[in-house]
Amino acid sequence: MNASDGGRYGPRATYPTELSNRSRRKWFLGLTGLVLAVGVVLAIIGFQKFGSPDVAGEGTGFFITGPTTVDVQFTVSRADPSKPVSCVLKARAKDGSEVGRREVLIPGGQAPRVGVRTTVHTSDRPVVGEVFGCGPTVPPYLTAQDDE
Repeated sequence: MNASDGGRYGPRATYPTELSNRSRRKWFLGLTGLVLAVGVVLAIIGFQKFGSPDVAGEGTGFFITGPTTVDVQFTVSRADPSKPVSCVLKARAKDGSEVGRREVLIPGGQAPRVGVRTTVHTSDRPVVGEVFGCGPTVPPYLTAQDDE
């Protein structure tokens, strides 16, 4: 028996000529399931990373109140208003460099959205005050009297 006649050791044994309908269906269903599983995993990761946060701070205005001070006005939104949050505020100079920073405690309360205005002291003349970010983790050194 010769290897080219399609016997046990010939090319047809090594390279099948066509897949059966059942085999194609298995491949199709397997790949479809894999694509769906990957899509679900990516959707979960995306929601966790980019979904609505528990705490958010949004700057609503700033007021230059002196040569080394700026008042920053902002709104804090939180999922659980009874828990305190901390926000970091920054002041920038004309060249864009940071000239002041302050961390502020927002105590727990009743309202899910609260407006706050506080002063940031700077090392140079400020031109803008902004909210760097807010989060649910309040550092131990931040107490209610620091906010006054």
